[in-house]
Amino acid sequence: MEVKVIFKTARCVTLEMDDESVYESDLDREIYINGSFYKKTRRVIDSVYGLKPDTEYAIRVKAGEETEITVKTDYEFVTLDVRDFGAKGDGVSDDTHFIQAAIMSCPKKGRVLIPKGVYRVTNLFLKSGLRLELAEGAVLSADTDRKRFPVLPGLIESYDEKEEYNLGTWEGNPLDCFAAVITGINVENVEIYGRGVIDGNASQENWWHDPKTRQGAFRPRMIFLNSCGHVVIQGIQVQNSPSWNLHPYFSHDLRFLDMTITNPKDSPNTDGLDPESCRAVEIAGVRFSVGDDCVAVKSGKIYMGSKYKVPSEDILIRQCRMRDGHGSVTLGSEMAGGIRNLTVRDCLFLHTDRGLRIKTRRGRGKDAVIDGIIFENIRMDHVMTPFVVNSFYYCDPDGFSTYVSSKDPLPVDDGTPDIRTLKFRRIEAANCHVAGAYLYGLPEKKIQQVEMEDVRISYAREVKADIPAMLEGVEPVSKMGVFAANIDTLVLKNVTVEGQRGEKIVTQHIEHLIEKC
Repeated sequence: MEVKVIFKTARCVTLEMDDESVYESDLDREIYINGSFYKKTRRVIDSVYGLKPDTEYAIRVKAGEETEITVKTDYEFVTLDVRDFGAKGDGVSDDTHFIQAAIMSCPKKGRVLIPKGVYRVTNLFLKSGLRLELAEGAVLSADTDRKRFPVLPGLIESYDEKEEYNLGTWEGNPLDCFAAVITGINVENVEIYGRGVIDGNASQENWWHDPKTRQGAFRPRMIFLNSCGHVVIQGIQVQNSPSWNLHPYFSHDLRFLDMTITNPKDSPNTDGLDPESCRAVEIAGVRFSVGDDCVAVKSGKIYMGSKYKVPSEDILIRQCRMRDGHGSVTLGSEMAGGIRNLTVRDCLFLHTDRGLRIKTRRGRGKDAVIDGIIFENIRMDHVMTPFVVNSFYYCDPDGFSTYVSSKDPLPVDDGTPDIRTLKFRRIEAANCHVAGAYLYGLPEKKIQQVEMEDVRISYAREVKADIPAMLEGVEPVSKMGVFAANIDTLVLKNVTVEGQRGEKIVTQHIEHLIEKC
């Protein structure tokens, strides 16, 4: 077993204990700090807290064999305890201004500490160079009165009327939205970490009531990072978000490590983590259970995509557990700027509607290129349909128009998206229900290449019928097998689709399919 440090601060260390397990090991691992027992864990990625700054520690991991490493924590100049600034943490008082004062007062190499307690807040704004720790037992409990939330305007015209400043965004368009509970705008080198909780307190009585209607502005996120760089969020739990939980936007060099992101299954549009037009993003050791897509990679609708042409690219998702929700990892549907070089590996997908889910449609634009997508070493259980590529996603007001829904070839124009290379390797999907794979490209712009190697799909004993993809004209099905249309090259190597008793499921064939079994 290889043990390495993947992140450290002055107060904590995040470890990766690699024995080729997916998300968690079959055996307990015992962690010792300087010879003293710390805890047991089975997770591949886990963290150690309560350390002292600028101190060397021997960390030993025992799981049959023993592995020991030495790590020195970071230097820390000073700690600013928010209680010293007036925060009560009593769950009644409004602590927003006191915590914000501590954040704005924090010097370089300092730490803002939010100790145990329940702190009522509306919005907190980050600043560059900040280290913010939510200690175990600390809860940032968000207000739900939208009248108290500042609005981030969608577009502000420059003085010379030649440029614009984009702050707010909603589902891929530059629209007014309420500031997030934690908001970062144009900040660099920020670390938010610890064992605390950020609770949005959303419910059907407040933010989730009539969720698609703009009420003053569109619903806030829990954490919104707009034009930020070199940000790490580690350890904390985020829950009950008004809309998307974490939304990095036009940002770069981001890491999300050993977190927990939870929302009720029936909560509307509560995606877990949605990088939009972001570069160099790592999502590792994160546990998701949400009401929509666990991870949804985006790059704007047609205005933002065609004007700024900023794709989401160089994204790595690994050692995560996606549970519940619509899709484990989704690309789109707002992806007019394109998505490139995304790898998902060593993950568990559990009880989601779909595993990989690509959503696009005519009108997304010629810059809406999806390329270099790799899924490998994935374990799925009770995923309704493991692989879905839908080029006819019926979103937006014109979603059911002939332009979007026609299965006949239309002229290639400036609105035509492009799906290029998708690779799926070493994937096991058990207890499926609807279809093994449903891959549907555009007839006028076919998917260039899909490779599936060492993929095993099997069905639940009691299957449920449902639609495999959200496009017009698709009826509920069960145990469909592999459906593929409008693909230039489809390569299947060692791919099996079986029922619960081992019977072979018939692969569906339609025109424009090139298939090798």
